[in-house]
Amino acid sequence: MTMRDTDRALVQAAMAVAKLRCRGDRHTVAAAARTADGRVFSGVNVRHATGDLCAEVVTVGAAATQGVTELETIVGVGDRGREVLPPCGRCRQVLRDYFPEIRVIVGPVDALRVVPIGELLTGSDARPDQLPDEAAPPSRVG
Repeated sequence: MTMRDTDRALVQAAMAVAKLRCRGDRHTVAAAARTADGRVFSGVNVRHATGDLCAEVVTVGAAATQGVTELETIVGVGDRGREVLPPCGRCRQVLRDYFPEIRVIVGPVDALRVVPIGELLTGSDARPDQLPDEAAPPSRVG
């Protein structure tokens, strides 16, 4: 899919959050998501000894607190000038489950592209009920 000006602006929004809020080891990735009506929500990852929460999931939660039920596009960026980062497997699945039509901005900054979340899911990311029969893992017996 072609990058739109609003997509480029979303990348800039995520980079601004990363620059402002990702200082230190607790917050190293920022994400920004846009609704169809143009509202933008952002978040940062939360690193902790008990487990980490990715910036994409925090962003989904921030949008949900404002009553958002549909997100159109999302992007994650690394701190300290790192580039656009693809969502991890868990985030891909969460995004697909919550927003089956969401678009994800991926790629290096000089070659950004937008892809549907479904294109980022592999057989190992999908739930067994989403896999074609020949790709489904064998059932456990015993």
